[in-house]
Amino acid sequence: MLTRKGYRIPEFLAWTRRNIYILLVLSAIPIVLYQVVGIRWLAIPWGIVFLLGTTVALSAGFKNLQTYNRMQDAQQVWGSIASSSRIWGVMVRELVADPSHARALVYGHFAWLAALRHEMRRHQPWETYDKPQNVEYRRHYEIPERSQTLASELGRYLPAEDAAPILASRSAALQALALQGRKVKHLLDEGAITANVHADLQKSIRDFVDLQGRSERIKNYPYPRQHAFINSVFVWILCILMPFGMISELAQMDEAMTGAPPGAMIWLAIPLSLLIGWMYTSLDQVGSSTENPFEGGANDVPISRICEEIEVDLREMLGEIELPSLAVSKSGITM
Repeated sequence: MLTRKGYRIPEFLAWTRRNIYILLVLSAIPIVLYQVVGIRWLAIPWGIVFLLGTTVALSAGFKNLQTYNRMQDAQQVWGSIASSSRIWGVMVRELVADPSHARALVYGHFAWLAALRHEMRRHQPWETYDKPQNVEYRRHYEIPERSQTLASELGRYLPAEDAAPILASRSAALQALALQGRKVKHLLDEGAITANVHADLQKSIRDFVDLQGRSERIKNYPYPRQHAFINSVFVWILCILMPFGMISELAQMDEAMTGAPPGAMIWLAIPLSLLIGWMYTSLDQVGSSTENPFEGGANDVPISRICEEIEVDLREMLGEIELPSLAVSKSGITM
């Protein structure tokens, strides 16, 4: 997540420069063929381009609205995880009399958060994480889940015999919650908590299962690929036809202009087509980078930071003094 006021124009141009190169070629070829080679039938009515541009604008607006909604859903889910985690910490501290048992439950929760984070960062085929422009931009920030293994993180929170089945499981996060359920049941069997406390803690665990499922739905079910595909196709069709439509309009202006060299106005189609095409392709690229809010992009929901804050808050509730310091992002991008 970007935490400064906005992206800088140079870095945004660098991020979209591959599209600029392609658009420059697509804009120049028709103008050269028309003006230099003399192929005059290349011009098409501007009304056709205008109609297509309206369709593309509606399609791009729909896509960006839906991808923004996916981002908002992800933020709401992880906001609920943060608040429910703090409730868990308060409940455990107040309702579990033995501090060692309370600490085990809180640290077991940290293990679940770590497992869920790593699951969310797992690469999916439809994500844009490996696109060249995103690979280049990652030099500005670091993804904690790429530099730290789940095994090393679980080793901070759980004994080896508890971490082993989690690491061996297909769903490590779900296995971590199952471990929490067994711990709570064991406390009830030992008489360390009452039946009412057991019911409350189990309800919280069920809530965490539900929140995990909502997060997994966003991660594992992409924005419909048919809509993503057709929007990109429409954008590039518009970019291809844009200079052909501008030829007819600028040719009329060229005839009406006095004092300018013949055909001078036609060459304006190149920068104008490039500018308009860049706007549409950039909108499509921004939408694609927003639709997967956990992939490790600069616009992701900052799940790593959320988990860090939860850990600091809960460990402080336990009365611990040596607390981990929150990571500071020099680039303004928080993961």
